[in-house]
Amino acid sequence: MTTLHDPQDRLALGRLHDHAFLTLPPTPPAAPAAPTGDPSLLGLPTFVVGSFALGMAQVGYLPAAAAAGILPIVLAATGLGLLLSTVWAARLGQSTVAGIFGVFAGFWLSDAVLGLGLAHGWFAVPEADVTRVVGLYLISWAAVIGLLTVSTVRLPAAFTLLLGLVTVALTLAALGALLPSTSLAKVGGVVVLAFAALGAYLFVGASDAALGGPGYPLGRPLQR
Repeated sequence: MTTLHDPQDRLALGRLHDHAFLTLPPTPPAAPAAPTGDPSLLGLPTFVVGSFALGMAQVGYLPAAAAAGILPIVLAATGLGLLLSTVWAARLGQSTVAGIFGVFAGFWLSDAVLGLGLAHGWFAVPEADVTRVVGLYLISWAAVIGLLTVSTVRLPAAFTLLLGLVTVALTLAALGALLPSTSLAKVGGVVVLAFAALGAYLFVGASDAALGGPGYPLGRPLQR
């Protein structure tokens, strides 16, 4: 064992020790905890309330002249709720959920804008062309939701069924507007109420899982 007798040697060794101690890399801060949560607990009930209101209007609960009465729900509850759910899902890195909620937020918000715009003449659409404008709107969204339906075949079957019902309802609504046919519109309203009920089932199942339960069966994906 080497013994340092020279005070200068001991002083130099002490300085070397202090320098090594002071130059040690700082301990990296702990990584922040990953955000958690389930955006469907907001997205699904706001989707359900708008769907239920729309379905009730289409089956004749509201007269045609009062159909715009659902716009407060569609705009301030469903559209806004789905938009917030989209941001929440994106924050969690849930790209598929964010995409689905974002598409539906666009649908409901644009539906409210269309209704308000046509009622107040914002778009300067001649009255004779209103039917074609509504038909174009419905056909466009039926095509997009149809593509979204196909894209969800790897999700549990309940989600694919929900989107498929939305596509059918939009197609029936488009036909009902363009022919025109009140019977088709009412059948479309029944389909809307059907996917509102399925959305309610998904919401209750998600709530059960969030509270520690097993959740509800959602069916096997159509494609693995």
